[in-house]
Amino acid sequence: MTAKDLKNALLQEAVQGKLVPQIASEGNARDLLEEIRKEKLSHGFANSYGICDGKDKKTKKSDLRSKSQISVTKKELPEITEDEIPFEIPENWCWCRLGEIVSILGDGIHGTPNYDISGNYYFVNGNNLNNGKIEIKPDTKKVNQSEYEKYKKELNNNTVFVSINGTLGNIAFYESEKIILGKSACYFNLIKNEMKIYIYWLIKTKYFLDYANEEATGTTIKNVSLAAMRNFPIPLPPLAEQKRIVAAIEKFMPLIEEYGKKETQLKAINEKIGTLTKKAILQEAVQGKLVPQIAAEGNARDLLKEIRKKKLSHGLDFANAKSGKKKSKKETALAGSNPCDIKEDEIPFDIPENWCWCRLGKIVYNNGQKTPDKEFSYIDIGSIDNLHQKLNDKENFVSPEQAPSRARKIVKRGDIIYATVRPYLHNMCIIDKDFEKEPIASTGFAVLACYPQINNQYLFYYLLSPSFDNYANDTENSKGVAYPAINDDKLYKGVIPLPPLAEQKRIVVAIEKMLPLCEKLGE
Repeated sequence: MTAKDLKNALLQEAVQGKLVPQIASEGNARDLLEEIRKEKLSHGFANSYGICDGKDKKTKKSDLRSKSQISVTKKELPEITEDEIPFEIPENWCWCRLGEIVSILGDGIHGTPNYDISGNYYFVNGNNLNNGKIEIKPDTKKVNQSEYEKYKKELNNNTVFVSINGTLGNIAFYESEKIILGKSACYFNLIKNEMKIYIYWLIKTKYFLDYANEEATGTTIKNVSLAAMRNFPIPLPPLAEQKRIVAAIEKFMPLIEEYGKKETQLKAINEKIGTLTKKAILQEAVQGKLVPQIAAEGNARDLLKEIRKKKLSHGLDFANAKSGKKKSKKETALAGSNPCDIKEDEIPFDIPENWCWCRLGKIVYNNGQKTPDKEFSYIDIGSIDNLHQKLNDKENFVSPEQAPSRARKIVKRGDIIYATVRPYLHNMCIIDKDFEKEPIASTGFAVLACYPQINNQYLFYYLLSPSFDNYANDTENSKGVAYPAINDDKLYKGVIPLPPLAEQKRIVVAIEKMLPLCEKLGE
C-alpha cells in the first residue's frame, strides 16, 4: 500500500467513526447541530445559509461587486436523502449539509481587479491555498486599498477556504492576511471555530474529492458550484469526538509522511536499479555476452565486404554519400583497399572472434535533404518520447510556407533518427510507421538508414548502450556548454561492434524479452 493509499484509508476511517471509539458521555451530534441552528437563528439565518458570490452580469469591469456581496441572501437547504448517504456512521453522529454549519458561503470576484504593484493586498485564488495556509507566490498579483474596499469579504477566525476551480480541494484557513479573493477560491465561515480542523481533514478525504469531481462541470478545467459546496453531506460527530479524531489523525499522519519519504526513496532506488539493469543488459548484448555465438552464422567481416561491394558498385562512399557525388577512379580504388582504419586505443572492449569493429559511417547512409514543396509531416525534437524512444502518435502537419529552415532531412520507414544536440537526452527512435504526409525531419537529427546487412534494431540498441553514450557525450566529441552537440563527422566515426546478421537478430530478441523486466523494476 502506498503512502497516498494509507492516508486515504486513515482519513476515511476517521470520517466513518472507525478511528476512535465512541463515548456515550460525549453526547450526540444532533445536539451539536441543534445548538448551531439556534445560533444561526439568533443571527437571522434559521434553517438556511448565507451565500454570496462574485457574479454580477449587470456590472461593468470597473465595479465587479454584486448585490449578493452587499446583502447576504438566504436559501433553504434540502433534506439529505437516503441516496446521498455514501456510508454508515455511528448512532451518535448525524448527517448534515455544509450549509447548515456555516453562516456564509461564497467565492471571489468573477473578473479581474485593477492590479497595483505597490499595493498592500494580494489577489488570492485556489492555487494559493496549500495545506491550511495561504501561500503568496512570486507571481501573486497585488491591489491597493481602494480595490480591497470594493471586493473585501466577511472573513474572520472561523473562515475556511477551498479551491473549487481547476485544482479541486486545496484548503487554507484565514489568518488575517491582507487579501481579496478570485472566483476559484470558495470561502465559508463556520459557526463553531472548534470544528475547523475536523472540517479541514474532511475536505482532505477521497470522499470529498470524489464528491467534488462528480458535481464539477467542465472537462479541461473543473468547476464546483457554490450550490454543490453548500449541499455537501457532512458526517458530523459530537464536538469532543471531533477533537479526538483530529488528535488521532495528527498522531498517525507524521508516520505516514515518513513512510511516504521512504517510499519515494525506494522508488528512486528501484528506478535506478531498473536503469542500471537496462544499461547492463545493453552492454552485455553489444559485447557478445547475451546470446551464444553460432559458427554456422558466419563472420561479420563478410557483412562489411558485402556493404563495401554495394557502395563501390554505386561509386559512393560515406563521405560523398551525403551529397550524392560520385568518387573519382582514384578515390574508388583507394576505398576498395582501405579498411575501417580503427586504432587499438579506440576499441573499448573485447568482442567475439566472429564479430568485427567498424565505423558507424561504413554501415549506414542517409537519404539526403530537400526543401519542402508541399504539406508535410514535420519531425522535430518534440516529436519524440525520449523516455521510451518512440515517435509521438500525433503528426505535425506543416505547409511549405510555414516550414522551419531546419525542416530538410528526408526520412523513410526503418531509419534511425538520432538527435545530435544533447545526446545524453536520448532523443532518438526508429521510424516505425507510415505517415499520412511525407515525413521530413529537422537537421537537428542524424538520419541513419541501414544497409540490408545491418539490423536497425541492433544498431539502435547499441546507440543506446553505455559504450556509445560515453563516446557521444565525451567532451572531445560533444562541443558546447549549455547545449553540447556532436557533429555528423564525429558521430559517423563512432566505432560499432558488429556481429553476424543472424546473431544481431537473436540479440534483439533477447534484449526485448529482458527490457520489460527492467521497466517493472522501476515501477
